[in-house]
Amino acid sequence: MQWTLVIPLKPLARAKSRLSDTAADGVRPGLALAFAQDTVAAALACPAVAGVAVVTDDELAGRELAALGARIVPDAPADGLNAALTHGAAAVRAIRPGAPVAALNADLPALRPCELARVLDAAAEFPRSFLADAAGIGTTLLAAGPEQELQPMFGLESRLHHRASGAAELTLSDVDSVRQDVDTGDDLRAALALGVGPYTATVSARLLSAP
Repeated sequence: MQWTLVIPLKPLARAKSRLSDTAADGVRPGLALAFAQDTVAAALACPAVAGVAVVTDDELAGRELAALGARIVPDAPADGLNAALTHGAAAVRAIRPGAPVAALNADLPALRPCELARVLDAAAEFPRSFLADAAGIGTTLLAAGPEQELQPMFGLESRLHHRASGAAELTLSDVDSVRQDVDTGDDLRAALALGVGPYTATVSARLLSAP
């Protein structure tokens, strides 16, 4: 099954505020963009992925991610993460009616195409399914098979909300790169330990070498 991924990205100036203990205000937008670039590049290299649609109104991010091969969908609802994902899924299916779609976080800088393929192959067994994040509280991927509505419920305790919505929880081992999103300094260190992509590696090296 070939999936189209929908990746939401808020304006970079407002992104990753919880990284303030690790990165200064002027650095966080560049980190957020690097996370998204590594996420999109890895997703497009996954054999189970037909394409990536990024929902964003950030002009710089739009240009950079389009250059990697992503389709940019303006965030027309401008009403938060779940509205953006619903809008992105609808934009995908306007071109590919009934196509399987999956929402993927934009902050997975250690993402490995082979691990993402394992998750998507497992998701193909269910009408709707999700993968919990490394903390076991949130969600990094929500999948909806052909003709199924995405029904995103991201936010606080989204793991519980997605499970309560009827989505099957994917309980795979050895897919740490798909679970490790980055919200805090500890998350970034965990992602670096897994091995991040080249964009995040470059920005993080400057960050870690700064006085």
